[in-house]
Amino acid sequence: MESAEHAVLGNVHSLETFGLVDGPGVRFVVFLQGCRMRCRYCHNPETWRIGAGQPWTAKALFDRAYRYHNYWGKNGGITVSGGEPLLQIDFLIEFFTLAKQKGVHTTLDTAGNPFTFEEPFFGKFQRLMEVTDLVMLDIKDTSPKGHKALTKWDNQNILDMARCLSDMGKAMWIRRVLVPGLTDDPAELTRLRAFLDTLDTVERVEVLPYHTLGLPKWQELGIPYPLEGVRTPTEAEVAQAEELLGIQSQETEE
Repeated sequence: MESAEHAVLGNVHSLETFGLVDGPGVRFVVFLQGCRMRCRYCHNPETWRIGAGQPWTAKALFDRAYRYHNYWGKNGGITVSGGEPLLQIDFLIEFFTLAKQKGVHTTLDTAGNPFTFEEPFFGKFQRLMEVTDLVMLDIKDTSPKGHKALTKWDNQNILDMARCLSDMGKAMWIRRVLVPGLTDDPAELTRLRAFLDTLDTVERVEVLPYHTLGLPKWQELGIPYPLEGVRTPTEAEVAQAEELLGIQSQETEE
């Protein structure tokens, strides 16, 4: 662990003390600042700017989170989300190491965009996985063309990351935001299910219905909103997506 004088600082956008949808149980959720992708349906565009946010040392942030550990019970813990947390992997390693020293369950919520097998990133990623209990991976599209249309970035490295996590034996929850006319194509959802069937450690698949709560943030930042007029999905559309992704059978097994 680095000395206080040379500790890695994390750029934090915001904190949530009682998160209920970012992993198992009650969780302290850290939203890190910075993301390179430009998802058309992003509800937190204010987290895009890299290098902004509130600086924290890992120890100070963990001490803040640990105040709430009595509320976590057996299933809760700490989740780090974003932005894209893997852009701050050195800070993540230090933060999660402190958590595991106290026996705290750690969850990484990521879209996988920075992943690469190249060094020094991959060596750091392996160290991070040693102190990470669960990875929540947002797979936005299985095709390079579709993914680039949604995010302006390719997705091959993200699919590689999913395979790598499976090979490592790392537990995963897979998430898909459902946007009518954009991410709800039955053929694409079927391809995603087929891809997930090649992985060994997917414990859960979640459909997240698109909402427009982030629209005011785009307007405040002066960024043209690319999904103007797009509606939220109906319950029937969500149910169809869940069926195609095998979520109904998943819930039955649970």
